[in-house]
Amino acid sequence: MLASPLLQPEIDPPKGGQGGLETAVESSQNTELSMDPDSSTEVSTTSDDEYAQLQRRFILATLAVSAFAVSVTALVFDLHIASSLLVGAVCGVLYLRLLARSVGKLGKASKSVSKIQLLVPVLLVLAVSRLPELELLPALFGFLLYKPAMILQVLLESRT
Repeated sequence: MLASPLLQPEIDPPKGGQGGLETAVESSQNTELSMDPDSSTEVSTTSDDEYAQLQRRFILATLAVSAFAVSVTALVFDLHIASSLLVGAVCGVLYLRLLARSVGKLGKASKSVSKIQLLVPVLLVLAVSRLPELELLPALFGFLLYKPAMILQVLLESRT
């Protein structure tokens, strides 16, 4: 019993009359507060809200970059190529949304990322091959527009 530092008698107590036992009780109360399940629920809710806001910002940035790219393509090239780019951009936004939803469920309802979003580029290529009014290369470029939009969004957020 004498080996425990809390149970050993103090020879010279600190000024203010607080002994080691009172300090130990205060530190255990601080530990209890941090282990409170309600506070972990609040942290989880806050992180869920932040993730939802991040998803919205990424999707809005993708839509903005896509609208700009489709507008420039319609002015520089013809509407045939701009429509292919638009179809690819819509598929890219769908892919990003499915991926974000799958990542959002990670840890709560699933242990791995779903593979359903991988069907989007496959269906895009199949649709382009079946429809003569769509071109493959502009559609693929449109699909990949979510990547520069994400980079742009990260750069904008790092400045603030």
